[in-house]
Amino acid sequence: MIKLFKQHAASSGGVQWVIAGLGNPGSKYEKTRHNVGFEAIDLLAKELGVSVNRSRFKALCGEAEIAGQRVLLLKPQTFMNLSGESTREALAWYKVPVERLIVLHDDISLNPGRIRIRAKGSAGGHNGLKSIIAQHGSDNFPRVKIGVGMPPHPDYDMPDWVLGTFDKNDGLAVADAICRSIKAAEEIIRRDVMSAANRYNSTDFKPEG
Repeated sequence: MIKLFKQHAASSGGVQWVIAGLGNPGSKYEKTRHNVGFEAIDLLAKELGVSVNRSRFKALCGEAEIAGQRVLLLKPQTFMNLSGESTREALAWYKVPVERLIVLHDDISLNPGRIRIRAKGSAGGHNGLKSIIAQHGSDNFPRVKIGVGMPPHPDYDMPDWVLGTFDKNDGLAVADAICRSIKAAEEIIRRDVMSAANRYNSTDFKPEG
């Protein structure tokens, strides 16, 4: 299997993994709950010393190296509900199997400050994941869920919630979760999903002091 992946990389420009952070383009969506995937990609790019500013695959993207593997960092610019168009084009171009697509995204079922790593699974109501699963015809790709919390009451408008911003305490918790989410993505590439889940699937964030 490792040899096969190396053959894919050799025949398609060297990219062996794609890490996609989900969000909506434009300044009006910055710092919203739905855009934590974009924030994770930006932080990962900063730590790796690369830019994610090349326009390709209906996305902003950039290449980096993690644990000796060439990785494409991807921020789809299609808006959330069409995220799969971008990931499909990128994987098809580089001949990367869907199992080597890592998706970083918000999750309302997790409290702010928590992350959860999964090897595969359903969309769980997340429109970005729905689009990716539909476009690839598979849910067999790892994802790192970043908790953004549930609305305060059941009749709260969900679009308003996910397109809203964090208060100070939740913002601190989510910033910490984003840091751990990119470490989890790196661990998936270095080792595997199980190792990442064992290390980074977390309890609630507890600020110091």
